[in-house]
Parts: sequence; C-alpha cells; structure tokens
Amino acid sequence: MALDEVKQIINNIQSGTIAPIYFLMGEEPYYIDGISSFIEGNVLNETEREFNQMVLYGRDVSIDDIVSQSKRYPMMAERQVVIVKEAQDLSRTIENLAPYAEAPQTSTVLVMCYKYKKLDARKKLSKNIKKYGGVLFESKKLYDDKVPDWIRRVLAGRGYTVTPKASQMLVEFLGNDLGKINNELEKLQLIMKPGAQITPELIQENIGISKDFNNFELQNAIGERDMKKAFAIVQYFGQNPKNHPMVMTVALLYSFFSKLLNYHALSDKSNAAKALGVSPYFVKDYQIAARNFSMKKASRAIEAIRQADLKSKGVGAANVSQGDLLKELLVRIFQ
Repeated sequence: MALDEVKQIINNIQSGTIAPIYFLMGEEPYYIDGISSFIEGNVLNETEREFNQMVLYGRDVSIDDIVSQSKRYPMMAERQVVIVKEAQDLSRTIENLAPYAEAPQTSTVLVMCYKYKKLDARKKLSKNIKKYGGVLFESKKLYDDKVPDWIRRVLAGRGYTVTPKASQMLVEFLGNDLGKINNELEKLQLIMKPGAQITPELIQENIGISKDFNNFELQNAIGERDMKKAFAIVQYFGQNPKNHPMVMTVALLYSFFSKLLNYHALSDKSNAAKALGVSPYFVKDYQIAARNFSMKKASRAIEAIRQADLKSKGVGAANVSQGDLLKELLVRIFQ
C-alpha cells in the first residue's frame, strides 16, 4: 500500500539512509507532494538550505540543466538537494536522465516530481534508478472503496478516530482526491481535542455535508425500501444539483446494486466484506437490501440506472431536470 511505502521512505530518511535520486511518479499527487515536501524541509538544516537547496520547474529547465545542477558540489555541507517540480513537463526527454541515474552524484539528493505519468519500466531510466540506489515510487490513485480505510489509518496516525459513516460521507462528497480529503481533515483537527472522534454531525456542522441528504443515505433508503425517505432525498438533490451532480448518484447506485448481485451470488456470506470490497460495518446494508431486492429486481434496477444515466446525458430525454430523472429512476427501482 502506498501509505506504507511512504512511511518507509520517510523512516529511511530520518534514520540517515538517504538515496541519491527520488523519482516520484503516478496519478495521485498527494503522496508525491508529501514526500517531496518532507525532503525539502528535513534533509538539510535551515543554514544549509540557503546555499544547497534548489527548486526547479520542469517547464523552465532541460534535463541537461538538471544534471548540471545535480553534479555541482555542496557548499559547506554534506549534501545538496535539487527538487524538480512538475517534472512531467519533461516527459519527451526524460530518458536523457538515464546516464546520470547510472552514476548519480552521491552528495546530491535529486527529487523528480513526475505527476500524472509514470516511467516505462522497460527503459533504462527506470532500471538505472532501481539498480544504482535510487528510489522509484509510484503513487497510484486509490479506488473509492479503499479511501475510507485510508482516512481511518491517516487519522489513527494523528491520534484521532472516525466513524464509518463519517468517512463514507467524506468519500461521497470529495471522491478519491486525497489532497482535498486531507485538507478537510486538517480543518477538523483544528477544532477537535486530541483523541476525539470525527462524526457525521461534526462533518455537517464544519464542512457543510448534510448527514441526512447525501448519496450514502439515499443508497440506504433504497436498500431498506424506505420510499418516503428516498424521494425526500432526491427532491433535495433536485433543488441543489450543483452540490449533488447526478453522475455521482448514478455511479454510487450502480456500484451498490452491482455489489448486491455479487452478495446474492456468494455461497459463503461470512466473507462478504472481503468479497464485496467494503468495510464489515457496511455488510448489514447488503443483508437488508438482499431481503428487499432479489437478484432479478437488482438486475432490473441496474438497467434502470443505465437508462437514467443515458437520459442525464441527453439520450432519449431532452430538457428533463435532474430532479425529475431521479424521481423517475426511483419509481422504476421500487417497481
């Protein structure tokens, strides 16, 4: 898991095991920013940073510039740090760094922040970084169902806890953007006592996410066949379409009913959490929904969701409001 890799990299740096190259790449910028910021603030002391730390930007430099700077000797210090931000802007010529990676300057710590892309593992640069003592780290996007556990682990490391519903609310509202989620967690920590628990009420009061009118509650209302509650929620969504885009609602409901079909098909329901890729806390939601929606009804619900998705994109339904589309979808699901 990326979080464990990040901890290992930071622990190594803190213990004095510092690599000559850190090539940080991948779709998730959160970890790339985290590692580079840690190196920027911790490898050199304040006095050393004045003469021996340089931050470059990919759009402003060439590979030759980076190599030239990296081969420079530090001034009155054991090492220098060269950080290249937005290094993905050098993607066309990035392989030109391979010769340097084969014989990196031992007194230089070169950090390449290569966001939203990754190196070709078959080519020399990737191989040389790994072969000659560098760190090649890929920061992958987390799937939505993995983010609640990430939230729990991050908060545990800071001495806080979070309820399953609260973490699910954050994911539903912010998606899998770890940077945005972390920003909101840090805001909450400012008003929380050490060791406190993040609850749905706390999120509603301080972030503005409704604990009663959100996709998570809509999913539960449908699973419980609570028609009154479900229609009240989609009525609210229809009145606040910018805060509750239909694409998010459709995606969550599709995922829910797809997992419900998988739940029906399980011969051993005791391993449902692992099989469905959900927290054990949420298995009860599928147990309840399975009693209200047979496999046949769940399949029909999925078809209704697909049709609603098409209509929301203008296929077969022109000028129909989001609220009306959601109400129509609920009618079809409950039928």
